[in-house]
Amino acid sequence: MSTTADSGVLVVTRHPQPGRSLARAALDTALATAAFDQPVTLLFLGAGVLQLLPQQDSASVGVRNLRKVIDSMPLYDLEHYYVDAEAAEHFGLTAEDLPSGAMLVDRDAQRSLFDNHQHILGF
Repeated sequence: MSTTADSGVLVVTRHPQPGRSLARAALDTALATAAFDQPVTLLFLGAGVLQLLPQQDSASVGVRNLRKVIDSMPLYDLEHYYVDAEAAEHFGLTAEDLPSGAMLVDRDAQRSLFDNHQHILGF
């Protein structure tokens, strides 16, 4: 993974969907940052990896399925994003469950992401 000491904004999402406004706020922040041509990196950490599940029961709580938003991220030039490998394994997510832009990262790579970003926004 190549990052520099001034690689922009790291948006960290740690909350699962459904019904979590923080999960949606993290994605909205990443998309808005990218829309203004600012460098942004997105990291799904801990229970936040559950946002990547293809089938989410969000209709019952009246919110949009975040996986659909995640699948649209390439339209905002967010081709790749990082996923906590340990959490993915803990929650039983396989490579087939993850969207095509997801890149599994271990703790050392996560630490590098935190170290190499000028701004960190946690949700």
